[in-house]
Parts: sequence; structure tokens; C-alpha cells
Amino acid sequence: MRPGVRLGIDVGTVRIGVARSDLHGMLATPVETVARGDGDLARLLAIVAELDVAEIVVGLPLALSGRHTASTGDAVGFAERLAAAASVPVRLVDERLSTVSAQAAVRSSGKSTKQSRSVIDQVAAVIILQHALDFERSSARSPGVVVDPDKGLQQ
Repeated sequence: MRPGVRLGIDVGTVRIGVARSDLHGMLATPVETVARGDGDLARLLAIVAELDVAEIVVGLPLALSGRHTASTGDAVGFAERLAAAASVPVRLVDERLSTVSAQAAVRSSGKSTKQSRSVIDQVAAVIILQHALDFERSSARSPGVVVDPDKGLQQ
């Protein structure tokens, strides 16, 4: 396992869920929900600096079949802008069903999803990041693909 804090990002059209790992990459925990729009990249870069983040993991929304969805291009574009602005590597990782899992977790805690939208975004970010951490720990390989702002996605 590579050492260092990772930041998990769940990109939505209205909100961005943010999670972080511990220094050893064992456990993901929620951080905050950032409003999407003016200032979102600046806030994320501030979080990266505050937490001394080593890598950013952005969820890549795909259909269950693995095909791109309407949200895929938006997430890739956001990850490319983030990679261009950040001083640390940015990776895109498959996030299929992370929001569905987050909604189920919030519902099972007795809260309605309508009342808990910002919490759902954070929980989705935790799920995305935890899956990436678990993948790396079990396979000894880095998860997903690196985003190169100059060349696109790198395998």
C-alpha cells in the first residue's frame, strides 16, 4: 500500500461529495460537501493542501454494462480540470452503484434521502474511495486510470 492521504471525490451536477483516507490508506471517512460551480476547484484545492493529500480519486460514473453515461463526460472533464490545477495525481475509478449504495445506507439509518442529499454525496465519496483503497490493498496495483491534463486518460 502506498502511504499518504487520498481524497475521494463524487462529482455531481449540483454537489461534490468529498472523503479522505487516513495516512496508511486503510479507511475512508467523510469530509464535506462542496457546492458545484464557482469556487468548487478552489475549495477542493484548499482541502488538498489542508490535509496534505498525496492523490485524488474521482469517481467515474458508468452504466452497469460498463458503457459511458450522460454523467461520464462531465466527471472526466471535471477530473481533467482538477488534474490541471492540482499538484498531486488525479485518478478516475469506476463508481458504479456508489450513489445507490449511499442512498440505501442513509435510508437504513432512518433518514429520508431528500433531507440528506449532501450527506449522500459524502457517503458516495466514502464508498468510491474505500473501494479504491480496498482494490489497491488486495491487488497491489493502483486503482483506475491517471488523468493527464495534457494527454487525457493514461492506462
